[in-house]
Amino acid sequence: MTESKIGIGSDLAKVDAHVVAPDEYEEAPELTDAFFERAVYAINGVEAPKPKGGRPRSPRPKILTGLRLDADVLDHFKAQGPGWQTRINATLRAAMERGG
Repeated sequence: MTESKIGIGSDLAKVDAHVVAPDEYEEAPELTDAFFERAVYAINGVEAPKPKGGRPRSPRPKILTGLRLDADVLDHFKAQGPGWQTRINATLRAAMERGG
């Protein structure tokens, strides 16, 4: 590893060589589910609602499936760029709505 031009004021070799002893674990208590239940979410020191995470659920979620297509059909949709799966879905939906 190359040496940094800026000194960080720490002996990293000494830090890397340190083996954590069992009594040192007492300094850091176990983080339980109860701990996180009591946690307060804050942004810039201002309490905020806990984020729900992820994108909102779709009213019509997609289903992962395996589908065999002819190579030229797949190439046609992929050649149009990103979103080819959505375009295939739209084409199949249009055929379904026509009664096909």
